[in-house]
Amino acid sequence: EVDLEERLCELDLRSDSDIPDIPPPTDSTPEILKRALSGLSARWKNWWIRGILTLAMISGFFLIIYLGSFMLMLLVLSIQVKCYHEIITIGYRVYHSYDLPWFRSLSWYFLLCVNYFFYGETVADYFATFVQRREQLQFLIRYHRFISFALYLTGFCMFVLSLVKKHYRLQFYMFAWTHVTLLITVTQSHLVIQNLFEGMIWFLVPISSVICNDITAYIFGFFFGRTPLIKLSPKKTWEGFIGGFFSTVVFGFIFSYFLAQHQYFVCPVEYNSETNRFVTECEPSELFQMKKYSVPPLLQTVLGWETVNMYPFQMHSFALSIFASLIGPFGGFFASGFKRAFKIKDFADTIPGHGGIMDRFDCQYLMATFVHVYITSFIRGPNPSKLLKQLLILQPEQQLSVYKTLKSHLVEKGILQPSLRG
Repeated sequence: EVDLEERLCELDLRSDSDIPDIPPPTDSTPEILKRALSGLSARWKNWWIRGILTLAMISGFFLIIYLGSFMLMLLVLSIQVKCYHEIITIGYRVYHSYDLPWFRSLSWYFLLCVNYFFYGETVADYFATFVQRREQLQFLIRYHRFISFALYLTGFCMFVLSLVKKHYRLQFYMFAWTHVTLLITVTQSHLVIQNLFEGMIWFLVPISSVICNDITAYIFGFFFGRTPLIKLSPKKTWEGFIGGFFSTVVFGFIFSYFLAQHQYFVCPVEYNSETNRFVTECEPSELFQMKKYSVPPLLQTVLGWETVNMYPFQMHSFALSIFASLIGPFGGFFASGFKRAFKIKDFADTIPGHGGIMDRFDCQYLMATFVHVYITSFIRGPNPSKLLKQLLILQPEQQLSVYKTLKSHLVEKGILQPSLRG
């Protein structure tokens, strides 16, 4: 009993109010902007800084889109690493874990392990023909999951060996912190890339909808906001929330119409092993072929139209826009609660007027999961191209067995001509 009491006394029973303050982030606004806006009030100064940096980021995003799918994947990976760094850094500061042995190294080691696993799965799925031509890669892909598990197991054992008496609870705090951060950042960024392979439109419309909602909600809230929306984020207002919702739905519908006209955006992203490049060439699916729809009688009297021509994907854009407007902001509310719990204003000071990268992408990760689930539930069908790549990896006798089975099935259905029945 005495030992039990001593151990209970050693437990850290601190309340939220006992969490140490984190030093406020420094002002990273460029000096030229500070001088240009020096005569404005703090409210309008923040407005202009956010506006200018937003336009700069959007311009950079368009440039990366122009450079192609591979650059977009690198962008996603870079954002993932930076978001991970920002969240882990907060943990270090709050729990004073700089002195814990190996923990900084182990945090980054686990990040490498999880990325190795997810990106290896992507290579196996989408680069099968490329892998088939290189024996070294064949070994890595064949035993990919075993290698991934062995790497993670090494990190796990290193963590156990690093445990220090009187710091056990703190170390397990940070171990859990690291794994939750991996779940938030790496897993979701992997889903973003999976969405991109389905076609760039499944990447651009959701991300742009969240950006549009963020911008328009801020504008409506800035000029018309009077009614607080949620206590977790006092600056959010009902006026901004509602204005952002309608603006995003309209934007998603129009933006989808523009993108659906171009193969570059609608075709699945595939790797061409002959040219060693990503290609976006295909016969657009029915989702991206113009169709005529009847206008509901109630709207006919308002619009004066009986039918309307539009792409089927535009109907799906409503679901994406509505989620981005109604549910997406809850990712931001979650982040606001997280920051309040640890007494910080922003995750970092990477972007002047905006905070850290995580401050700008807190809603995107939630959106990525929804889009992936939406595609797998309502859109994705059998993929002949992907199936063919998997067949090419098989041994010759396995390929011959598949051929005979398929031929027999087609003969039974009467699809093959009599002359081809062997």
